[in-house]
Amino acid sequence: MGSWDEFNEQRLGPVIRRRSRVQRGTMDQHLLDTRERAAEYVHEDPWRVLRMQAEFVEGFGALAEVGPAISVFGSARTASDSAEYARGVAIGKGLVDAGFGVITGGGPGVMEAANKGALEAGGLSVGLGIELPFEQGLNRYVDLGVNFRYFFVRKTCFVKYSQGFVVLPGGFGTMDELFEALTLVQTKKVTRFPIVLFGSDYWGGLVDWLRKTVVDGGKAAERDLDLFHITDDVAEAVELVTKETP
Repeated sequence: MGSWDEFNEQRLGPVIRRRSRVQRGTMDQHLLDTRERAAEYVHEDPWRVLRMQAEFVEGFGALAEVGPAISVFGSARTASDSAEYARGVAIGKGLVDAGFGVITGGGPGVMEAANKGALEAGGLSVGLGIELPFEQGLNRYVDLGVNFRYFFVRKTCFVKYSQGFVVLPGGFGTMDELFEALTLVQTKKVTRFPIVLFGSDYWGGLVDWLRKTVVDGGKAAERDLDLFHITDDVAEAVELVTKETP
């Protein structure tokens, strides 16, 4: 499957649109855009709730038998010939060797790397995709894929079907997933949920800011910094994220 730009392809949940049938905007955008006429929302929101419900049902049904798994997050922009990509492959393999399936966002870059590692190691390779204006589709190393319309439904499935997160360098989406997990652990919405940041050079500045600005400013507790681990070693990342799971 090529990129969205190459094929002018758009995935809307289970529906694929190409060429003149591509729609502009996303379901999240229509839901959250307050510039839409209020009268239309009065009539449409109840139906959106049913669509959200259906998306949860489809996701839960598809993922119910995944078994023990770890989610791997990171940038979609990571080049396939980079050292970072190679580490993603190694982490995917290591997680399978430790007895876990691998769940990613299903896209290119680091996500593809972890899915590739899991597949090559003979383990389960899962991709949870998302409807975006620049849709790229699920990478070819995904064995079980689910495409979501709504970010919050997708993130719920990441947490529900994972026993921990490994977070490689990434952008806003990766940060969103990281801090969602940290918040859930901090507030004890989930327990025994290890989070590993891979790449001290990349994450070091963020950790320093959390310590010197957030914690020292009284916005978080010192113990909150124990909610995650940071490492540059693949074997250690796999051990940290798997040893604390039930």
